[in-house]
Amino acid sequence: MDIIVFGASSFVGRLLCQHLWEVHRDSDLAWGIAGRSEDKLLALKAELGASDEQLPHFVADAGDDEALHALCNQSSVVVSTVGPYALHGEPLVRACVETGTDYCDLTGEVQWIRRMIMRYEEQARETGARLVPCCGFDSIPSDLGVYFLQEHIRSQHGQYAREVRMRVSKLKGGVSGGTVASMLNVYREASRSPGLRRELNDPYSLCPGNHPFRERQRQVHLEYDNEHNSWMAPFVMAAINTRIVHRSNALRGAAYGEDFLYEEAMLTGDGRSGAKRARRLGVGLKLFSIGAAIAPGRWIMQRFLPKPGEGPTTEERENGHFEMQFTGWIDRQTRVKAIVSGVRDPGYGATGKMLGEAAVCLARNAATKKANGGFWTPATLLGEGLITALEERAGLTFRISD
Repeated sequence: MDIIVFGASSFVGRLLCQHLWEVHRDSDLAWGIAGRSEDKLLALKAELGASDEQLPHFVADAGDDEALHALCNQSSVVVSTVGPYALHGEPLVRACVETGTDYCDLTGEVQWIRRMIMRYEEQARETGARLVPCCGFDSIPSDLGVYFLQEHIRSQHGQYAREVRMRVSKLKGGVSGGTVASMLNVYREASRSPGLRRELNDPYSLCPGNHPFRERQRQVHLEYDNEHNSWMAPFVMAAINTRIVHRSNALRGAAYGEDFLYEEAMLTGDGRSGAKRARRLGVGLKLFSIGAAIAPGRWIMQRFLPKPGEGPTTEERENGHFEMQFTGWIDRQTRVKAIVSGVRDPGYGATGKMLGEAAVCLARNAATKKANGGFWTPATLLGEGLITALEERAGLTFRISD
């Protein structure tokens, strides 16, 4: 097969399958679904209106190495939605690496990605397996947004911008239990490991060990952004997005420069109301961090926040949207702006489409098949092909702003 969706009956797995079924049903794309519950897989096929011939299904548990190897041997690409990845993701990564099967997922767990790179990068190069984590809202818009802007700047100015600032100007969407569980697990691991806490503070933690970067990256706090005439607050996804962007720079041979600066923030508006929103966002993130760092706090959050399998309603997903503005500074006088926007709830309505198109691009784009095995980023492996697919089939828009 071209693609097998592992964890197809999960919350985002169902959205991914709906997208593939609606958009690629009449193409020659050969894909199937997999998971540990055959009943749920059959229910998903019935929900889609797909026959066994149109949509084969495979039963495999995330911890069953033999079943995972059999799954990988039947597909060019396996796309995983089974999180938290730090708890359930490694056996499938190992199976893909050992069988030379391409892989993508939607994780945002920095510490897990780093572990997978350290454990399996060398073997993946030998077997030819290409692995692309972070193919959802974290971090496709950020990584491809910087790539899109930088390539435009290079074509027009003959050089890359040495600094890019991303501002989230619009964001409407819900939170799912899977995201909550993944975030809480990161704090659980960090509470037990001082070394991991230091690693999570390193903006270059996902870059290869021989990277040349030493520039200190700026941390965004509650402050006023004169460029956008708006107050701003920290963006919750910046922790993973910035590290993926820096890894892309490293994998491209420090093309953006060894002193490249990149930051992300959330715009909250002008005046007192904007300042209040920024303050609420900042305080909310701080309280979440404090609560998640201790066991009683995590227990309370697990009890009252959405649980795995729960997420935004259909109406919330349909009414969601996002807009991200990227400003590239060539020098103090010259700057260029790009805007990446999308319809649907960014974390789930849009993420299902982004992950689906990333998998199709990984399976069908001839350029990706020429790349070596190893751990890649969306920008470095999928690049222009994925941007085109996202604009044509996933409701995203990439444009340069005057």
